[in-house]
Amino acid sequence: MAKETTFPADIFCSLKDLLSMERHAHHFNLLARKQKVKSILGGKHASKLRGRGLDFEEVRQYVKGDDIRNIDWKVTARTRETHTRVFSEEKEKPALILVDQSKSMFFGSQKRTKSVVAAELAALAAFRILKEGDRVGGIVFADQGIDIVFPKRDRRNILRFFENIVKRNHELIDNQEGSFDDLLKAVTMKTRNIVTHDFMIILISDFHRYSPKMLQSVIIMSQHNDVILAKIADPFERNIPNEKFVAGDEQTQVSVDGKAKNLRDQFEEGFDEDYRKFQGKLKKHRIPIFQLDTVQPIDQQLKELFKGRVKR
Repeated sequence: MAKETTFPADIFCSLKDLLSMERHAHHFNLLARKQKVKSILGGKHASKLRGRGLDFEEVRQYVKGDDIRNIDWKVTARTRETHTRVFSEEKEKPALILVDQSKSMFFGSQKRTKSVVAAELAALAAFRILKEGDRVGGIVFADQGIDIVFPKRDRRNILRFFENIVKRNHELIDNQEGSFDDLLKAVTMKTRNIVTHDFMIILISDFHRYSPKMLQSVIIMSQHNDVILAKIADPFERNIPNEKFVAGDEQTQVSVDGKAKNLRDQFEEGFDEDYRKFQGKLKKHRIPIFQLDTVQPIDQQLKELFKGRVKR
């Protein structure tokens, strides 16, 4: 009789775990609430100044043909030139969540693996977007395959998405690592077949190598769509333990003297500098990125990160 595989919590995720994330989806918002409609993270969530299906966008000089009912008399009096308020139509913001379940995500030094945190964040985002009334779907990409759930405004749809996440997550127990660049390129091609324009794309990964090919894939996704990157990092990737130890993989082993402070400092500075450079490259294309760790509860981290957009 074949031995049944067990999937311990925090190392692997379960459908029950992902469904339980719904209770946290009411206490944060990944989407901006005070930005202009055309800005990154815009869409139907762009402004608190909302009319009947309209969002306030800006005040500009009056042009012949503008609706006189929208004249801003205060600005007109102050500038002595007629100004009008401009509104943009409140639009749906369909979302596609891309979640990495490849081999590099199968690591965690203290509490949970990166793959579990990525799965939790995907579940939280899906519940939150569905709650806002938008269509949501997802792509789960792993070394052994890619699963696609097309965006729908349907709770059963995100359940299928979660089932795919769990399936790929459990395959990590015996996966062999492939090329992340090639995998993301394939995901990019499939994404472009799904999204048209004005989509929100949330890409969740560890981005363990900031290669030019990987960056190019992200830039391609951002054309005509809003892209948010969520980097999942483990403390061990930045902080070397203050002790001597041996690290390695199936091919190589290396002795590390963690007691050497200069080595620990260089390791931390190298991690931070690489991340800052990656942030800088993304900023040129107006692509935001935020970082979560594998130790603290995900809901607490999100509340801290998005203080200005916490929903009371």
